[in-house]
Amino acid sequence: MVTGMLVQAAGLLLALAILDRPLLAGILSAVALGLGTAMVYPALIASVSDHAHPTWRANALGTYRFWRDIGYAAGALVAGLLADTLGLNATVLTAAGLTAVSGVLAARWITGRPGH
Repeated sequence: MVTGMLVQAAGLLLALAILDRPLLAGILSAVALGLGTAMVYPALIASVSDHAHPTWRANALGTYRFWRDIGYAAGALVAGLLADTLGLNATVLTAAGLTAVSGVLAARWITGRPGH
């Protein structure tokens, strides 16, 4: 999860770093974002499953998916407001920063011990 989040953050920064070559920026950042997401997504679902008792695992997964999906909508709204207020570059930098911080916090908080 940690590496995936950091790869996603790097993909966002990569888009800004080579903005003078928009096609290359789009392709490379999309690949990095896709790889990072592929690393994170199944690990998050597995983590919820690993830490939930079998009798309430389905409820835990449903709750996780609810908040994950709400995050997509809220993130889009916040990104739109930030882009209108601060501009697209600042919005992408903010998204990269939040993603990187999420990865760092995951590295700090994940113990690898299910049930704790």
